[in-house]
Amino acid sequence: MIDSREQSALRTFLDVAKANMRNYSMFLVLALIMIGFAVLTNGVNLHPRNFTYIFIQNSYILILAVGMVLVIIVGNIDLSVGSLTAFTGAMAAIFFNRMGLGFAATVALTLFVGLLVGVYQGYFIAFVKIPAFIVTLAGMMLFRGLTYIVTRVTPITPRTDIFKNTASGTLDVLYIMRMAPNNRGVMVEQAFHLLPLILGALIVVLMVVFGMRDRRNKIKNDFHVLPVGYFIAKQVFMAAILMYLSYKFALYRGLPNVFIILGITVVIFTFITNNTVFGRYIYAVGGNARSAKLSGINSERVIFFVHVIMGMLCGLSGIVFTGYMNSALPDAGKDFELEAIAACFIGGASTTGGVGTIIGAMMGGLVMGVINNGMSLMSIGANWQYVVKASVLLLAVWYDIYTRKKSGLG
Repeated sequence: MIDSREQSALRTFLDVAKANMRNYSMFLVLALIMIGFAVLTNGVNLHPRNFTYIFIQNSYILILAVGMVLVIIVGNIDLSVGSLTAFTGAMAAIFFNRMGLGFAATVALTLFVGLLVGVYQGYFIAFVKIPAFIVTLAGMMLFRGLTYIVTRVTPITPRTDIFKNTASGTLDVLYIMRMAPNNRGVMVEQAFHLLPLILGALIVVLMVVFGMRDRRNKIKNDFHVLPVGYFIAKQVFMAAILMYLSYKFALYRGLPNVFIILGITVVIFTFITNNTVFGRYIYAVGGNARSAKLSGINSERVIFFVHVIMGMLCGLSGIVFTGYMNSALPDAGKDFELEAIAACFIGGASTTGGVGTIIGAMMGGLVMGVINNGMSLMSIGANWQYVVKASVLLLAVWYDIYTRKKSGLG
């Protein structure tokens, strides 16, 4: 028999789990999708090489999703990111090839071009009060046309492999050689990379330290915190995911360069949204712009800088995609805006604004990437891939609306 205290503890745990299901359900969904494709592909999708390729092939979308979730949180949308990614990627190739700039100068100047575009679009959206949908729709057409003009409708291949190595290369350092079976089961000498495991362990330690510090600060200031058991379970779960991913990277080529770029981007903007005044302003403006304005928050300035950030991240995405394709393509960026928007909504962002996280957008992007990858491994055509992705997006938005109504927010 279960006594009343045990029943109360169980009820409390279930209530907490239910309240936090919205935040962590994508982790469970991603795990279930991976397991499902493992059964359907005889475990091919769990091969270390496949993990590396999933990140390399989806890195530019994940970078865009970081900025897009901020745009969605403030209640806007950006339809220009695909065209702007193509334009900045083309400008990067022009800076590097035709102007002969070094790679570092090319990256800096490309990010600055993205920033200027963000300033241009952000000004019309925030201060002229033209709806973001209209401004960015115009931007989608404008920058597509400019991409055709600057590339002369001809691909531009970088003069060295530095772009390619940035997007598709790995940190092939700090490894040991060992005997291990290859794809055919034959024992051969292979490298086991230690750097991913070291960095993974370091991130886990930092995650635990900062998680405990944040918990202590909340308790000190009488804020609500998760029960100890739930907090420990959350830390263990996240640590297991990180170390499993690190182990997979260790088995094949080491840490992808683009994973480092993406990781730094995610850490920076997660810190901004969670630990800065500007981050709190973003959620306040998205939750209720009028109330935020009455509270003394300069809503126009917040919206303006969010679009400036989006422009810069388009520049970064343009560099990565040019490296991934090893060429600046006139038709680059097609449907990137739709992929980035879908990643945010699948990852828990609300269609009404005010809700969303960087980590959630990453999980949503990975869900889309894993589905694409799994269906490709099964030789399912692109037509059915669109059908499946559309269904996943619709279910995610339905789940958002359903949970908001259940919690009394809808």
